[in-house]
Amino acid sequence: MEDTADAQSTSVSSVDSGNIETASTASSSSPTPPERQQQMPPPPPPSNTSTLDPEKTYQDLEAWLAKLTVGTPLTEQEVKNLTSLARERLLQESNVQPVPAPVTICGDIHGQWHDLMELFRIGGSAPDTNYLFMGDYVDRGYYSVETVSLLVCLKVRYPDRVFILRGNHESRQITQVYGFYDECVRKYGSANVWKLFTDLFDYFPLTAVVENAIFCLHGGLSPSIDTLDHVRQLDRVQEVPHEGPMCDLLWSDPDDRSGWGISPRGAGFTFGADVSAAFNARNGLQTVARAHQLVMEGYNWSHEGSVVTIFSAPNYCYRCGNQAAILEVDEMLSNKQFLQFDPAPRRGEPHSANARKTPEYFL
Repeated sequence: MEDTADAQSTSVSSVDSGNIETASTASSSSPTPPERQQQMPPPPPPSNTSTLDPEKTYQDLEAWLAKLTVGTPLTEQEVKNLTSLARERLLQESNVQPVPAPVTICGDIHGQWHDLMELFRIGGSAPDTNYLFMGDYVDRGYYSVETVSLLVCLKVRYPDRVFILRGNHESRQITQVYGFYDECVRKYGSANVWKLFTDLFDYFPLTAVVENAIFCLHGGLSPSIDTLDHVRQLDRVQEVPHEGPMCDLLWSDPDDRSGWGISPRGAGFTFGADVSAAFNARNGLQTVARAHQLVMEGYNWSHEGSVVTIFSAPNYCYRCGNQAAILEVDEMLSNKQFLQFDPAPRRGEPHSANARKTPEYFL
């Protein structure tokens, strides 16, 4: 599967499109896991967050957020406790999770923790701003552990304010190739934290719908899915399959050509404006909002306004030079405003001379 965020259609900017990752690349290259290894004004935690003591849960979440908002990773035991709480919360959510407006919709983050903090500076801190993240929190960047820990912690702390969907990188196979596995082993001395998070990824919702009007997901549409009810019927608690409707939702891309096409990624499909228009009309939707592809301005409208791509990792892979964007949607859905931003100043990042060399297909 070509998991790059690079655009494959002419309507979206592309980078190094000749060097693409494929399903066979990820499968054949996957290493065998070795045996090694702020402060937000807090409203009371919801009573249904956990079966554990609510006050203790509240105190733990506040302590974890205090660490994560300054870039300090959680301990392995803290990650274990956090993922247990998150699993309980995510089990209560649908494959098509309803999201109220107003909300700010975000695309790929890819372990760029400093830029995630810049995103919150630009868009507002949770819970003052409601957020919907459309997947790909890990891999590629240097701080996948801190990034996914923070977003999961925010989800558990503010379950009705922060929503997180699954991306194609929230996968055991992909994370063993593109950085998250290695980062967990490097920072914790074993693969335990990687396993805790990849087990949790199985519970992430696949899609969301904002006020029954904006259908949000990581990748794109599927020839196997005509209605939102078809999505609701999927069994999502599993590793991302290599094919089928669940795979398509996380891997497909819009294209300038009409109809369905074979995806150059090796997974999912390409779909044309006719497909998008028919899907939106059939389901009473205004727009499909998705992530998954690098767009140089941070966002890109396609299919005559039926589809918008949002990418929220500026200077992707620390070398692409793109802007990032987030989409603010107001309460009445009448005003949709994109906020663009550049990379945050960052200190303490690995010097390029000492950093692990990235393969060319990284892009």
